[in-house]
Amino acid sequence: MRIPSSFVAVLMAGAALSACAAPAALEGSGPVAAFDAARIAEDIRVLSDDSFEGRGIATPAEQKVIDYLSRQYAAAGFQPGGPNGQWTQDVILNRFTQSNVQAALKLGDWTLPMTQGREVALSTRRPAEHVSLKDAPLVFVGYGITAPERNWDDFKGQDLRGKVLVVLVNDADFEEPALNTFGGKAMTYYGRWTYKYEEAARQGAAGVLIVHETAPASYGWQTVANSWGVPQFDILRQNAAAERVPVEGWIQRDVAVDLFRRAGLDFETLKAQARRRDFQPVPLTGAGFSTEFDVATSQVTTHNVIARLPGTTHPDETVLYTAHWDHIGMGEPDETGDRIFNGAVDNASGTAGLLELARMYGRAPRTERSIVMISFTAEESGLLGAEYYASNPVYPLARTVGGFNMDSMNVYGRVTGLGVTGYGQSDFDERLAAAIQPQGRTLMPDYENAAGTYYRSDHFPLAKRGVPMAYAGSRGDFRDEPIAERQAARSDYGAKRYHQAADEWSPDWDYSGMIEDLTVFYDVGRALANGRDWPEWKSGSEFGPVRAVSAAERR
Repeated sequence: MRIPSSFVAVLMAGAALSACAAPAALEGSGPVAAFDAARIAEDIRVLSDDSFEGRGIATPAEQKVIDYLSRQYAAAGFQPGGPNGQWTQDVILNRFTQSNVQAALKLGDWTLPMTQGREVALSTRRPAEHVSLKDAPLVFVGYGITAPERNWDDFKGQDLRGKVLVVLVNDADFEEPALNTFGGKAMTYYGRWTYKYEEAARQGAAGVLIVHETAPASYGWQTVANSWGVPQFDILRQNAAAERVPVEGWIQRDVAVDLFRRAGLDFETLKAQARRRDFQPVPLTGAGFSTEFDVATSQVTTHNVIARLPGTTHPDETVLYTAHWDHIGMGEPDETGDRIFNGAVDNASGTAGLLELARMYGRAPRTERSIVMISFTAEESGLLGAEYYASNPVYPLARTVGGFNMDSMNVYGRVTGLGVTGYGQSDFDERLAAAIQPQGRTLMPDYENAAGTYYRSDHFPLAKRGVPMAYAGSRGDFRDEPIAERQAARSDYGAKRYHQAADEWSPDWDYSGMIEDLTVFYDVGRALANGRDWPEWKSGSEFGPVRAVSAAERR
């Protein structure tokens, strides 16, 4: 995809003046004030303070978040961007709180009682007062995928109604990317846990147990236990009984291996067979799964926070910046007794990035197109705030130019590259590559994104409806000493702090790398907001045909 030369000229002129922290100088305006690390630090510190109780949705802490964000957006010069002149868009969800969870596996005279959060993690997103399964038959269905366009069907027409499906995480190319059945190492949407549950519901299953393995899941068991140990949420559905299985769960790998062995099966052998199109579902003969738990179902209203700076000549065309404000809230205490999941990096950092971008746009001359900042709710519950907005857009998606999503930004210092998640999808690749040249960085595609990150953040509900969205951030080696300490801190976050109570603000963080990323997002976004260009999906992207349907509205 060739980027218009006029776009590149505007972008490079601005980027030359913004090599570290200052966004583009504007015609006749002089340089714009630089991004401010102190402001970013303070926003993260406030939003991740214990008083915000982990920013759980539909809790008393939510109003504190809304008040803080709306004040900051207003101070930046933005207007309320929600419906009816409000700062917020109501997002109506069902909340499911499970309690008194009991579970067990049984085969012959062997019984294994399982503890919630230890051997198993169970929940439901189907309205009910009580969930009960008694000795439900277990069937191993490989990766649990139906993909007609890839000539793939893990179910082979078998009747799975009333059965509990044992499913592998990720998709069939993870272990053998050379097979290239699902595009190689990079995960497709078929590999996401959300898809596994959705497909199981279509098969009429009574439940799903995803076998947790750290490498293909891309996170450890404690992340699963924490995420499934708190209330679950879902958007309102007209027919939840048809769209949700009664029991959604995960099971520890060692437990699954032992279960298979007792059923006369070898887990690794079956796992290898599941990577082939001719795989057939395998009943775990004689094995049964039982569970009982109470469910308190209630309807809650949470909120997307939306701020808008109207464009001067094309206000009906919108450039988006997005990040989720929510985190896990409060859960079981960790070994230190801390039960507040502060979410400083995930995602107070991205939320702070939105606020700082708003300040930059507010200080500069107005752009021709409108700038909209959306602080999404319920990302941690399955991208539900973004899903709700994409289903009920305040600003028409056909005339949404494109946007930038920020989730867990770099707080450790300058790096050598800008990683693009979903590289090859849209011409944002080339726009970002041009913008980072003055910073001396290189673009780093995610050719082997086995974690499926492209399907795990708030840009995805917009992308699957055709809106080109850039999801990029710092990647690569650190450029400034002490390099070893920076690397250790970044690694420690992934290993010990992600979705843990230990994700807390630090006064020692270095925002120089985050500011380089924000500068790129500002420069590329401002060039789009002052132009007549529309980013496009590349040939072969599954999202291109969706966008093409509304092409006439962008002429």
